[in-house]
Amino acid sequence: MRYIADDGVTASFGLAADEVIARRQGTAASPPTLRLYTYRSHSALVGRFQRLGSEVHLEFCRANGIAVNRRPTGGGAIIMGEDQLGVAVMVPERAEARSYDRTRELFQRFSGGIVAALAELGVTAEYRRKNDVEVRGRKVAGLGLYFDPAGGLLFHASLLVDLDIPLMLRVLQTPFAKISDKEIATVAERVTTLRRETGRALFVAEVRDRVRQGYAGSLGVSLDPGEFSREELAEIAALERERYATPEWLDREPATPDAMGSATLKTEGGLLSAHLTLAGEVIKAVYLTGDFFCDEEVVAGMERALRWHSVAPERVTATLEELRERDGLSLPGVPTEAVARLVALAAEAARRQEQLAVAKGCFVNP
Repeated sequence: MRYIADDGVTASFGLAADEVIARRQGTAASPPTLRLYTYRSHSALVGRFQRLGSEVHLEFCRANGIAVNRRPTGGGAIIMGEDQLGVAVMVPERAEARSYDRTRELFQRFSGGIVAALAELGVTAEYRRKNDVEVRGRKVAGLGLYFDPAGGLLFHASLLVDLDIPLMLRVLQTPFAKISDKEIATVAERVTTLRRETGRALFVAEVRDRVRQGYAGSLGVSLDPGEFSREELAEIAALERERYATPEWLDREPATPDAMGSATLKTEGGLLSAHLTLAGEVIKAVYLTGDFFCDEEVVAGMERALRWHSVAPERVTATLEELRERDGLSLPGVPTEAVARLVALAAEAARRQEQLAVAKGCFVNP
């Protein structure tokens, strides 16, 4: 495989380059490629099917020179910069192989290089089914896949060497009504970084070298250092102009806009709050906070189980009950039904906010 390392790329170049090399895999116009790179600090990248205004504080980004763009891969919004390592694997992939099971297999396979690299750094990580690499239940890398119609595959990952959480919360929309020390601490407990896990001033260059070695071993390939060809660079520049710099790409609207809501409920085990993002009748993300006492991994496990989950109370109750029986994860003194009720209240609050936004933002003919 060809190996490309570059740093400080613009948002439009970083995304266009990965898509072009993936597209060229189908005709063997480019060799299979591993690219490990960083973005110019800072860039906010939303998933292919997300709405910019629902995911990113656009005014803050404009005022602070933070580039905003849309990935060809799905998943959630992320912030990228000099302390976040972008990982891109571009290889041929047959169209008939693109089943659900094959997709899960590909996530498992191509996250293997990251997991192996972290093991060499003394950090035990694992791929989780919601498309993350986690360390002790905390997200350290987000993953995405894109199948190009020409017959190429793009595997994307963002690996957190370090992360400025207060800045991230200013850039990305969250269900929290305000950004306080408590909210920062809540997010900090859901994600982790390699500097935090290793307890030392780890640099991206060292991590990149470990990831390169990890992929060489996990894929069983030799990685030959290379650069983009003149022809590739011309295609990348054209795709930047024709897609990644156009309002049509940036301002795409999903069929179902997101809504955010919060609710608080007094339980026997303490005061419990839920902050969630709703996409239609699906929970995109949920944060549970309160004055209850339990291991942090319990809360993280419950939140993980409810990501991309139906908001229907009976479905939430069934999932949490299964989690309690199978893994022993539950909040002391808080019945499963109470958590499900709280999630339903937060969802109702999100729907009210969505209706209010529609009422404020449209004109109706008499």
